[in-house]
Amino acid sequence: MTSDEFRKLTDQFNEQGKMNFLEGATEDQISQFEKDNDIVLPSKYKEWLVFCDGGEFFLPAGVQMYGIAHKPLIDTDDDRPDDNYVVIGSLAAGDPILCEKSGERISIYNHEADRIEDDEVYEDFFAFLNDLTEILGIGG
Repeated sequence: MTSDEFRKLTDQFNEQGKMNFLEGATEDQISQFEKDNDIVLPSKYKEWLVFCDGGEFFLPAGVQMYGIAHKPLIDTDDDRPDDNYVVIGSLAAGDPILCEKSGERISIYNHEADRIEDDEVYEDFFAFLNDLTEILGIGG
């Protein structure tokens, strides 16, 4: 995934709704965050953070992604099913978006059912972004 590929995807999103993307983080900031929190973020998510360190998709009721340099920050302690996950965002309904502490998969944690649904697990952050309009029920 390159900045050009992220830019193409965010341009498509901007055609479908209002977005608010924040300035990207530096690779040094990401490395320091990982070191301070004893985690390894997914590689495609780190590429995203360099492109965009947090922001909101499909306002007013869509998805909020967290960053490492801009608030709200990635949550390494709360709102997750267990210690194997980190909260990197949330859906408007309140369900957190998770990444594995040492893996590539991105998941949505269903608070109400207290589980991660099989059809809400994505092989990487780009797969999650590609399915975002479907997740939100706004077509693709």
